[in-house]
Amino acid sequence: MLYTEGKIGRVFVIRLEDDDVLPSCVEQFAVKHNIIVGQAILVGGIESGNLVVGPRKNTEMPPDPMLVPIDGVHEVVGVGVLAPDKKGKPVLHMHAALGRSGKTTTGCVRMGVKTWQVGEVVLYEILGADVARLPDKKTGFELMVPGKKSRKL
Repeated sequence: MLYTEGKIGRVFVIRLEDDDVLPSCVEQFAVKHNIIVGQAILVGGIESGNLVVGPRKNTEMPPDPMLVPIDGVHEVVGVGVLAPDKKGKPVLHMHAALGRSGKTTTGCVRMGVKTWQVGEVVLYEILGADVARLPDKKTGFELMVPGKKSRKL
């Protein structure tokens, strides 16, 4: 396990509007407000898009993602980590649980999901955390990697 330490900076309370697309709208907000690292919490409604719900086979690398289309309005709760890629652009990795008619689907929103009417995001800026999302050759993912100020347990 690797880790780095930071402190809570600014806290933003954001109202997403109808048809805003996650994760890009939060990433654009982060760029505009110079947020490099953070944590995002989401509650609201999602109308359409695709969730990544796992790899088809856990033995294939890089994995072939399974997608579930969002069909109809769903309630949503989600949590994610914002960290810069190798070029310094903030990238949000968010997983969410979407519910409709007593059924729940959980997955990653990285392929894009569209807000229905309202989404509420609380974005906590984390100052001093030395991390970056870097390409991992084995998985093909951009993994969050603590940098030179990190520690190993």
